[in-house]
Amino acid sequence: MPLDADLGKKVLQLITSRYDDRRWRKRIEKTLALPPSGMADPIQRHIFLYLKLGLKAYKSRRADPDSWILAGSATKEVIDRAKFQPHLVGSSIKKDDVAFLGTDPGEEVTEAWWDDMLVQWFDVPEETKPADEPAADSGEGIASATT
Repeated sequence: MPLDADLGKKVLQLITSRYDDRRWRKRIEKTLALPPSGMADPIQRHIFLYLKLGLKAYKSRRADPDSWILAGSATKEVIDRAKFQPHLVGSSIKKDDVAFLGTDPGEEVTEAWWDDMLVQWFDVPEETKPADEPAADSGEGIASATT
């Protein structure tokens, strides 16, 4: 089940406010590596994709994995560009949609919160099967084939 709007907002705040903190850098990089389908809100998904692509830098064209520019003026520039020119994020994005970027999500956002958020990002509700469906294979065919 994708993140709801409140959790998605906190994730975006985390990415855009704690990028200079060494303790959060690896977690932010891992968050940027997640698929955008984890965000339920389409506006937040656009912002996440913008940050993901805007902060992406390639170490090498050959075999090195993707990395992200975190810390420094380049990161601040990407975040400020999204905040002050929201049309660059998406044509339907307004200033109110990106006003929260760069503000700290609060003290409740800890390492444990981040781990729980990852679980929810990938949590997919199981599909329930109708009870009247017969079993696909009861095992009788396998038993007779081995004897």
